[in-house]
Amino acid sequence: MIHKLLFSSFLFIFPLLFFFILVKKKNPIPRKPSLRPSPKAYPIVGHFFAIYTNWHRRNQLSAEVLQNTPSATFVLRGFFGSRRILTANPAVVRHILKTRFTIYQKGDAFRVPLSDFLGHGIFSADGDDWKFQRQVSSHEFNTKSLCKFVETVVDTELSDRLLPILSMAATNKSVLDFQDILQRFAFDNICKIAFGYGPAYLLPSLPQAKFAVAFDDAVKISGERSASLVPLLWKIKKLLGIGSEKQLAIAISEVRNFATNIVREKKKELFEKSSLESVDLLSRFLSSGHNDEKFVTDIVISFILAGRDTTSAALTWFFWLVSNNPRVEGEILKEINKKSEKYETSSAYNEVKDMVYTHAALCESMRLYPPVPADTKEAAIDDVLPEGTVVRKGDKVTYHPYAMGRLETLWGNDWEEYTPERWLEMEDESNKWRFVGRDTYTYPVFQAGPRICLGKEMAFLQMKRVVAGVLRRFRVVPEMAEGVEPEFISYITSKMNGGFHVSIEERDETKSN
Repeated sequence: MIHKLLFSSFLFIFPLLFFFILVKKKNPIPRKPSLRPSPKAYPIVGHFFAIYTNWHRRNQLSAEVLQNTPSATFVLRGFFGSRRILTANPAVVRHILKTRFTIYQKGDAFRVPLSDFLGHGIFSADGDDWKFQRQVSSHEFNTKSLCKFVETVVDTELSDRLLPILSMAATNKSVLDFQDILQRFAFDNICKIAFGYGPAYLLPSLPQAKFAVAFDDAVKISGERSASLVPLLWKIKKLLGIGSEKQLAIAISEVRNFATNIVREKKKELFEKSSLESVDLLSRFLSSGHNDEKFVTDIVISFILAGRDTTSAALTWFFWLVSNNPRVEGEILKEINKKSEKYETSSAYNEVKDMVYTHAALCESMRLYPPVPADTKEAAIDDVLPEGTVVRKGDKVTYHPYAMGRLETLWGNDWEEYTPERWLEMEDESNKWRFVGRDTYTYPVFQAGPRICLGKEMAFLQMKRVVAGVLRRFRVVPEMAEGVEPEFISYITSKMNGGFHVSIEERDETKSN
């Protein structure tokens, strides 16, 4: 019965798509359409063609549309009257993430495409599952845990693995994919702090671990599912076990086997020892009475995704921007050198937590290239957004940090420029920079409201420690033509398409920076 229903639906939709695509080939849409407030919608298929022809640059298209919509909120129409509301309006972001939080949930549109991969982990959970995971996780992000994270986990990985690899590359004049290096670094860190497990993925040999390859495949294909223009197609492929869905099933099996082994080893460790020297995140979940192996495995996978892909994405774009802005790099180096004078008598945690200019530079890089460029909620009931857009039950509302970072109304006419100073004020008495943050609804890079990212401070501490450790000793030099901008792409999280290939140069310590 299901096979017949899917097949008959496919036979109905496919001729329509075929007809419209043939029509559009006679009148092709330019790959980069001129900026206009309203992309053309057609009967039955809505804005399908505007999206289809810009699929490779869908974040950029969304930004262009919202830049040219006075309310910064636009209704994107899909097949047969379905709708997705795009917004870069801070008032709307506040409305869906805080004021009306209870009616804007992840919903089936987000959960179903990602459920095979993420299950009921915190990334995709709603309701009681989400509350429980957040409550248990919150204990891991106190000051004591953050101190330990920087001074043991991050510093050890930095000094024993990352810096030696960069030093070797500088000596051998070899080219590295720095995006891959940073992903390996972040993966080792999140496994140690969250699960008490050291995978040793960042080694000089840069091993091609099956798990890491499978994880990348799972993120990519699950992200493509989530953003699919015709979800029926991936569902048919899954039913038949073909193409990308076959590849996804293999990848998820590898990822789940890896995560399940971590859970089982931790259960064994907890059983054999009456008390542990340290209590990691996984131990807290297992000790909370939730011993369901699948549920805890879902949690492990979500934390690997959050800890590995977001910080590595942020750092990848940060190092690219800094390498192209010598003035900013110089200011960061001044701050690093000042802080390092106290390093012998102060902890690594104290050194990096007060790096104000570096903090601003990281915020500025994530404004332009957010690790999660868009996030979608589903309306549980009818509603009206603050600027007047009517929301129907079941509508998807997507707030778009990538587009928000490009709005002149929020950041001024110099929004295209990489300017950390827009986050800073000079204190008259001390002649020192003071960080001035934006409200989380104007800058929702770490979400906002009740679901604001628990690991925000941990992420900043990790990133600042990496920046200080790397830039103190090395220059990161992109191996690409001058003036060429890497391609920003996203699945569940963002990446630099094709990697970030760099050469590494030792700094001349005899020269003042």
